[in-house]
Amino acid sequence: MEQFKQECLDYHEKGKIGTLITKPCKTQKELSMAYTPGVAYPCLEIKEDSKLAYKYTNKGNTVAVISDGTAVLGLGNIGGLAGKPVMEGKAVLFKSFANVDAVDVILNVHDIDEIVNVCSAISDTYGGINLEDIAAPQCFEIERKLQERLDIPVFHDDQHGTAIITSAGLLNALELANKNIEDIKVVIIGAGAAGIASAKMYRQLGVQNIVMLDSKGVIHTDRDDLNIHKQEFAVKTDARTLEDALKGADMLLGLSSGNIVSPDMVKSMAKDAIIFACANPTPEITPDKVHEVRPDIIAGTGRSDYPNQVNNVLGFPFIFRGALDIGAKKITENMKMAAAKALAQLAKEPVPYYVKAAYSNPDMKFGRDHIIPTPFSKEVLIWVASAVAQAAVDDGVTDIKEFDISEYKKKLRQMIYVDEEENPSLKEH
Repeated sequence: MEQFKQECLDYHEKGKIGTLITKPCKTQKELSMAYTPGVAYPCLEIKEDSKLAYKYTNKGNTVAVISDGTAVLGLGNIGGLAGKPVMEGKAVLFKSFANVDAVDVILNVHDIDEIVNVCSAISDTYGGINLEDIAAPQCFEIERKLQERLDIPVFHDDQHGTAIITSAGLLNALELANKNIEDIKVVIIGAGAAGIASAKMYRQLGVQNIVMLDSKGVIHTDRDDLNIHKQEFAVKTDARTLEDALKGADMLLGLSSGNIVSPDMVKSMAKDAIIFACANPTPEITPDKVHEVRPDIIAGTGRSDYPNQVNNVLGFPFIFRGALDIGAKKITENMKMAAAKALAQLAKEPVPYYVKAAYSNPDMKFGRDHIIPTPFSKEVLIWVASAVAQAAVDDGVTDIKEFDISEYKKKLRQMIYVDEEENPSLKEH
């Protein structure tokens, strides 16, 4: 562990991101075009029509990763500067997985209106804003106000990323278990940004019975200490503890802390249940302990060393890719749902050979150990970005009225496959 710690520190030395120059500047003429006097021409074009900023600048492919450092990973409120390596990491993932340029913006303010005002003031620079590691419940209000004020996509990944990925897994797990979504009971441990956003998405999918827990236990109607966001999920129930809540549950979403779910609790769950234990680095319960007592349960974690990894990188880079390419003014609920359903469908497709090689699993295919795609599948870009773009057109949040999704998929494929012959089984989609 000490060796890995040092390797990580070495990896992060001098940061992980920089500036990539996309046009040459090696001659006198190129210098005069890059800066004065030639730069005046695009400036005047944009002055006459602000939309031309998307043509003559990098605005349309740039996202701001904005954080005040109040809820950084599992580290808590460590401050924006201490959280900067995480925001740089998000920028790395944006570029690596979806070729989106991202810049980390660390805020040393925490008041809701101050954050909203700062984000609004700098928004002309960016094609989208990814809010990151901002504590609940402030994050809900910040996202809402920015969505109302700005005409670019604003997306709080801590809320929606987990909701989208686990929704994909839930849909496929229910199909494997032959269960109706309207009939299941879902238990969510953790009533922060991710837990509440997940509960809202599950409701949209058709889940009617959701029991949520915070640090004080079950969120029920007799409690008088609930904020408005938790009140929405208060239920009339005699259950007070996690042990009570899990009896007969068809799904557990863990967004809390490690090792708080016991084997006996797992035993009490419904047949063919699903457990997404997403606490990091230690899950609420590991899949091996789950399967010791309940081999029928479909299990996943946030870790890469177990099957069914709930990894937000399956969402935000590709959601922004589709939103930016279509010129979306916001990210709608329909766009998020389209991303979830695209991930669910992709998991059923033949697994690319390079993914099987990455996991040393030549038999990888749709099933209990593969209900969501892996982050290494290049196909995620094609499926998710195109689904998001189409949903944006359907919702009317873009000026583009005629959208050829087949042509867009070809463009995305060209972005990631230099030679399609490297993956001939996936040429046609």
